[in-house]
Amino acid sequence: MSRSSLRLAVAAVILLLAGLFFIFGGPEYLSFEAIKSRQEQFSRFYAEHPGQTVLAYFVLYVAVTGLSLPGAALLTIAGGAVFGLLTATLLVSFASSIGATLAFLSSRFLFRDWVRRRFAAELRRLDEGIERDGPFYLFTLRLIPALPFFLINLAMGLTAMRPWTFFWVSQLGMLAATVVFVNAGTQLAALASAGGILSAPLAAALVLLGVFPLAARKFVDALKLRRAYRGWRRPRRFDRNLVVIGGGSAGLVSAYIAAALKARVTLIEKHRMGGDCLNTGCVPSKAFIKSARVLAQFRRAESYGLTGVGMQFDFAQVMARVQRVVASVAPHDSAERYTRLGVECLSGEARLVSPWEVECRLATGEIRRLSARAIVIAAGAQPLVPPIPGIDEVGYLTSDTVWQLRELPKRLLVLGGGPIGAELAQAFARFGAHVTLVEMAPRLMMREDPEVSEMLRKVFAEEGITLLLGHRARSFARIGGEKRLTAEYAGGEVAVAFDALLCAVGRVPNTQGYGLEELGIPLGAARSVAINDYLQTRYPNIYACGDVAGPYQFTHTAAHQAWYASVNALFGGLRRVRADYSVIPWATFTDPEVARVGLSESEAAERGIACEVTRYDLGELDRAITDEATEGFVKVLTEPGKDRILGATIAGERAADLITEFVIAMRHGIGLKKILGAIHVYPSFAEANKHVAGGWRRAHAPQRALRFLERYHAWRLG
Repeated sequence: MSRSSLRLAVAAVILLLAGLFFIFGGPEYLSFEAIKSRQEQFSRFYAEHPGQTVLAYFVLYVAVTGLSLPGAALLTIAGGAVFGLLTATLLVSFASSIGATLAFLSSRFLFRDWVRRRFAAELRRLDEGIERDGPFYLFTLRLIPALPFFLINLAMGLTAMRPWTFFWVSQLGMLAATVVFVNAGTQLAALASAGGILSAPLAAALVLLGVFPLAARKFVDALKLRRAYRGWRRPRRFDRNLVVIGGGSAGLVSAYIAAALKARVTLIEKHRMGGDCLNTGCVPSKAFIKSARVLAQFRRAESYGLTGVGMQFDFAQVMARVQRVVASVAPHDSAERYTRLGVECLSGEARLVSPWEVECRLATGEIRRLSARAIVIAAGAQPLVPPIPGIDEVGYLTSDTVWQLRELPKRLLVLGGGPIGAELAQAFARFGAHVTLVEMAPRLMMREDPEVSEMLRKVFAEEGITLLLGHRARSFARIGGEKRLTAEYAGGEVAVAFDALLCAVGRVPNTQGYGLEELGIPLGAARSVAINDYLQTRYPNIYACGDVAGPYQFTHTAAHQAWYASVNALFGGLRRVRADYSVIPWATFTDPEVARVGLSESEAAERGIACEVTRYDLGELDRAITDEATEGFVKVLTEPGKDRILGATIAGERAADLITEFVIAMRHGIGLKKILGAIHVYPSFAEANKHVAGGWRRAHAPQRALRFLERYHAWRLG
């Protein structure tokens, strides 16, 4: 039996039992008047048949609570009247908890998948809160008898709370109300109605008892806060609401949001506004890659039916264009623009001198001391240069300094086969440099699936790039006026001669030189600033975001984090927002491009996550054929039997643009069926997303219904 069929069967059984309860007058038998009038009859039966009475009562109580039927409170009163305080409390405590857990499990089995599909983002945030504070909230709710317990059971079933946690917290939380109602049952003869059980003072006491664990937790948090600031004197008055250290993507967005919310904000940048992305990263690299791609297309002119097409270039002019592009984008991130937006922009070196104060050494030598209620650290990162013997002797370029070149290196050695190394290795090779790429891992782009790595390996080999995969750089040296690398691999070692070295082995956060050590702000495992889920450091009013904080070093995630950092910094005293990393896309701008969001097939296998894989090759796409860009594929991972997207990988032309459709789908809980139902322009590369959705739909076509239709149409032929 399939899961959907079993779900229907369970729902049918529950409805049948609930219907029988009402048909045979269950509410009348479980009314206050009926129980009070039969008290003596029940007591006599219990005296004559104690075992059968206890068992029947226990099963009935479990059934009523498990089916979420009315009457549990009156059954509790009846238990007190028949069994006495101790026995009834014991019976009701376990029966109510077991029944509640059955209702909890039924709700989860019947409704959670549907709710998860419809409200994926909301349920994910709810589950995060349940994981963190679920037992506290459930305990509080259980101590408030005014709240219908059956609604709590059903609602909690939709969350990710563990059944055992639900059971023991429910039993503990319901114990106080159980004792109250059982005790009332022992005095049943004196009760005029069920409403007389809970007096206003008693109800208020139960509410206060429920709130106590949360209040105690808040008290502990306040003590921790006091301890964190011990030894520091908080200013009586602040100059501004927020100070932001760093003018890159994270810092600019933090300052912009604060200014848009009418807060007084100061942004301090010691070098150039726009940070790495504008000046040495995204913008110059993509301009450089575009020029290289145009050159490669000219060399493939015959494949487009063009003959006699030649192309000459001046490498210095190419690099001048790169700087021209940077200059064209720079006004978007300029101090002048942000000043107009309401941000005070200072050019100077910042230093934390207390949890609320920053000293800024301006270019003139003047030192300004700024105080703020909150501080955001957005100091970025810098290229990592590995401590390989001889590397300083031969000299090296990084992704920061490579843009100073005006002459193309004849022999370029690229150290690192990740996104930066792969992008720049291909671009330089297309300009005519003999490029050797050395990567210690067994394949390129280790974060991606092996088929992506293999596709790029073949493309790079065709373009003349020498790949030394599985090679570890051991030492550099100058031998006879020539620069050489000695690299180790499983079969021995190899020497590589080169003219210029490009280090592209990653980036390390900027965490030194601006006061972190003096304030005792700890670093994490990746040498990034240690933060919690709200982007707070050791001091709750000091936040960190972007490359300096991790866990992702992308411009778009830096901006994403900056929203959380600035909002929490300005409104954290009222409400904090946990940073959400559930749907993070990224792209590598090789040719073909590689883009991904969510799980890859390799990651799913490593984590033991069951999934279905649907793939569509761009070689079958009409637009890819017209553009001679058939290399690549679209691959989507979905839940088994469902169209809910767990991850998507696109390798091919315009992959960085095409991935956005899957990002939106995952963020808002849209499945492949709705992507298939959306109209995509023909002919376009975006149709590949629709085709992969169509591939999933064909694999899940209702075969029984199709066979019926086949017979129906045959019958219609006469």
